[in-house]
Amino acid sequence: MRFDLTDDQELMRDTARRFLEKEAPITATRKHYEAPQGFSQDVWRKACEIGWASLAASEEAGGYSLSGKMGQDLAVVAEEIGRLIGPGYFLPVAVSLQALAQSEALLGEWAPDLLAGEAILAWAFGEPGNRWEPAAFKVEAVRSGEDIRLNGVKAYVEGGASAKAFVVTARSEGGLTQLLVAADHPGVMVVPARCVDFSRRFAEVRFEDARLPAAAVLGAFAGADAAVERQLQLALLLQCAETNGALEQAFAFTIDYMRQRYAFGRPIASYQALKHRLADMLLWLHSCMATTDAALDAYDAGSPDAPRLARIAKAYVATKSVHMMGELVQMTGGIAVTWEHDLHLYERRVAVNRAMLGAPEQHRFSLRQLIPA
Repeated sequence: MRFDLTDDQELMRDTARRFLEKEAPITATRKHYEAPQGFSQDVWRKACEIGWASLAASEEAGGYSLSGKMGQDLAVVAEEIGRLIGPGYFLPVAVSLQALAQSEALLGEWAPDLLAGEAILAWAFGEPGNRWEPAAFKVEAVRSGEDIRLNGVKAYVEGGASAKAFVVTARSEGGLTQLLVAADHPGVMVVPARCVDFSRRFAEVRFEDARLPAAAVLGAFAGADAAVERQLQLALLLQCAETNGALEQAFAFTIDYMRQRYAFGRPIASYQALKHRLADMLLWLHSCMATTDAALDAYDAGSPDAPRLARIAKAYVATKSVHMMGELVQMTGGIAVTWEHDLHLYERRVAVNRAMLGAPEQHRFSLRQLIPA
């Protein structure tokens, strides 16, 4: 983060870093490779005890704020998660809480367990075929008498296999509808999935004529377009902050390696050609952080520029992060891709983040519609 952090934000940053170093170090993350559930929910409960989930909720719902700027507060934690490749449910729970805020009744019912880490909500947004723009969604919510019928498939659902319920974004006649759907509801099938980043677990969620009561709607039926856009912005920016934390730590790992690795009687970090490449990467890193910070500022201010800046941040960070990780791997002579080295864990996280929530090319295309002619 490159904002001037408040004292409370600095305390949360330091607390989050110590917590991850103790409860979810990289040595523990490696063990998730074989674990079917991946991350331990006991660790998530402890994270909630120090206030991670509460940062995404209003005071009325039992949450709190560090600075009065929710996006920046959440990004402080997200960056620390990236720095240590922390597993868990931070992003899906944070974004799902924003969706729940549209329904006072459902928020009151779910907030206590969510903020205590006793329940997990997953944000079921993307669809098969890397569809991340709501205009391309095929999941459909249709009124049927007093009920709502839900059909379609959501993919790439982070934490889906552990979730007690899903926040589902669906198309309806006249606009988008968001619904809260229990994982064990009739007509819902959850199919766990594995991915390159084995510290996280994803799932595909299928809805086959799932019948839901009107009370399951978050906000207004066919009236969730603005709320969905805000949720997507927050998800993109938390992902960018996480990627930035991963890049900063991976860069530090590589610098340390280059100072210790000797070639022709001197550390390879002393060679001018490599110094130039490192300088370029440091510029990319700071540019990624600055771009993310500008977008977070716009998000917290509710600026009309927020949709555009969030997509610019995602497109830039996703592009530069993958390029930078490739450079860092080369500078270690390839040892970083061996199982024993930690750098490949960062490369996995960065690669998956690039694809999740839309690839850079998709967001550049979206920008064409957001920027006035």
